[in-house]
Amino acid sequence: MKDIFATIIAQRLSLPEQSVGNTLALLELGCTIPFIARYRKERTGALNEVQIAAISEQHERLKEIGKRKETVVKTISELGKMTPELERRINDCWDATELEDIYLPFRPKRRTRAQVAREQGLEPLATLLYLQREQQPMQAARRFVSGDVIDADMALRGAQDIIAEMVSEDERSRNTLRSMFRREAVISSKVVKAKKDTDEAQKFSDYFDWQEPLRRCTSHRLLAMRRGEEEGILRVSIGADDEECLSRLRRLHVRGGGMCSRLVGEAVDDSFKRLLRPAIENEFAAASKERADDEAIQVFAENLRQLLLSAPLGQKRVMGIDPGFRTGCKVVCLDAQGNLLHHEAIFPHPPVNHYMQAKMHVLSMLRKYRIEAIAIGNGTASRETNTFVQDTVGEMEANGGSGKSGADGTDLARPQVFTVSEDGASIYSASKVAREEFPDEDVTVRGAVSIGRRLMDPLAELVKIDPKSIGVGQYQHDVDQGKLKRSLDQTVMSCVNTVGVNLNTASQHLLMYVSGLGPALAKNIVDYRREHGAFTSRAQLKKVPRLGPAAYEQCAGFLRIPGAKNPLDNSAVHPESYRVVEQMAADMGCTVGALVGNKERLKEIDIKRYAREDVGLLTLADIVKELEKPGLDPREQIEVFEFDPNVHSIEDLSEGMVLPGIVTNITNFGAFVDVGVHQDGLVHISQLADRYVSDPNQVVKLHQHVLVRVKEVDLRRKRISLTMRGVS
Repeated sequence: MKDIFATIIAQRLSLPEQSVGNTLALLELGCTIPFIARYRKERTGALNEVQIAAISEQHERLKEIGKRKETVVKTISELGKMTPELERRINDCWDATELEDIYLPFRPKRRTRAQVAREQGLEPLATLLYLQREQQPMQAARRFVSGDVIDADMALRGAQDIIAEMVSEDERSRNTLRSMFRREAVISSKVVKAKKDTDEAQKFSDYFDWQEPLRRCTSHRLLAMRRGEEEGILRVSIGADDEECLSRLRRLHVRGGGMCSRLVGEAVDDSFKRLLRPAIENEFAAASKERADDEAIQVFAENLRQLLLSAPLGQKRVMGIDPGFRTGCKVVCLDAQGNLLHHEAIFPHPPVNHYMQAKMHVLSMLRKYRIEAIAIGNGTASRETNTFVQDTVGEMEANGGSGKSGADGTDLARPQVFTVSEDGASIYSASKVAREEFPDEDVTVRGAVSIGRRLMDPLAELVKIDPKSIGVGQYQHDVDQGKLKRSLDQTVMSCVNTVGVNLNTASQHLLMYVSGLGPALAKNIVDYRREHGAFTSRAQLKKVPRLGPAAYEQCAGFLRIPGAKNPLDNSAVHPESYRVVEQMAADMGCTVGALVGNKERLKEIDIKRYAREDVGLLTLADIVKELEKPGLDPREQIEVFEFDPNVHSIEDLSEGMVLPGIVTNITNFGAFVDVGVHQDGLVHISQLADRYVSDPNQVVKLHQHVLVRVKEVDLRRKRISLTMRGVS
């Protein structure tokens, strides 16, 4: 079976069969996708995570089809209708749609009109009519009058019901319609008249009278229509040219021009309208929804990846501020490890207006806790709080605040001020994770801590939040939730393992995403660390309860120990390859420590000398690359950003303005940009560049700083249209 799966998957994904087979074997052993991609390149032919994930997904689908085939074979066999040819067809079939077509005539079904006619003994008459050789069908029908069949007309109608079902279950019929729908299907939506003038319907106004070819319907439009349908505002349908469909079906089933042919033609028409068209429409509705889901999930996963890999500030002393008007600004002070040192509320804005008092408190906190950076949430009162903080920091600097004003007498540099997305902070603050971290603090303090920590290390903080609450998705609540969760979990794991995790500072929640760990082992690691102190080597992980050889193999390469006795413990070199590096160092006449980071010495190494069956050239090349810059964080450096000081609300915008902005969300139809007016503007995909753009990710990245020009402002609908074309 595995060989069959490898062959099928290799053909579907256009990948080498040997690479697919080896990848399936590794997955069956319980290896994770990040581990396979990073440390088993010789086995897979250097397949990347996306390709390995696709192999895994196809494998799961084939296993599901395999289980379905068992059910199909069992059911048909119990009916006594299994033949060697039918069994061969089922065994050779690995397409879900084709399998269901084979099974359809035998599948148990509710009591249909055709079933009633069969119970009345009319199946022989249906067969006779369908052959279309009988010259006197009415006379033939009279022979079937008896019991519940009161006359020949009723007999003919029953026979036609049987023919209609036969036509609908015929594979040629279904494939003919599928072919038509694939080429010509149109999706259309109409507004439900009773809902047209309601406020909730206006967001679907573009689809009140809409139609387009289904094959051209983008993911976001299809999901928008389906959401409108779900909310009872739109009626959505998919169809092709009925007359052409009927014409093709008649050519399949109607022969000659006699009375029998006319009766069969009527049955074909009935089959199309009552059975086939609804079935194929449902099939294409489901398939198009699945494609739209996949595209939306892919957009979400890519946005999440970019968000999780956002530039970190690093270990700095940070002040986190969750801004607000009436309830004030919640301020927290964190040490360089993200531990909470102090918190309080200030009220610099209306209606309280304790501006000077708030300024004095902030200045005091800046000095006392030697704050190096300030993170301000981007929600309500963000711009006003940013102005207040900049004024306060400027005053500190003007009054000699950058002199010897630290608690230990050291110089205090002017803190950098950053605006941080607070999407999901409220979700985190009320979560079990937050309650466990800060059992004695309320939700407002926890939210401000999350904002501050996001600046220090977005990845470590955001993994604590359900990705659907982070605000970078596209119709995430409308797509297949199981498939969405699997994709997002896989994305989080990929990001965590791409960056690597500090074994001695990582939270339990971050550790659980490390390859091979999970919640239970992550907790055991944190408990062991709490009891025995910091880890001094990767090998020490083997002493963690229930962390066996398999888990150690999967996780060790992704865990880092800064300052470890063995410098390789703070690199992406896997422990299984330490002996290779030790041999390289010995051959160079130096220690491993002297080899790490020494580009000149590393250039002299001929990796071919160290190639063995278990360590090939691909792995050796990775090892040397890692030794050049061990533990290098792949994320970019963080940059300070400032909005236009003259723009604070949507009313301040006018056509033609050029403004700085931050990309907050990327969809397949464009990018949303925050220009500091509490309402993101849209840069449509056609406005992203002075050239054709097929994918917005080719031009922009999440949280990228961009310049945009205002194209249009719709105050009534609070919509801002922006462009990046011709803006430098």
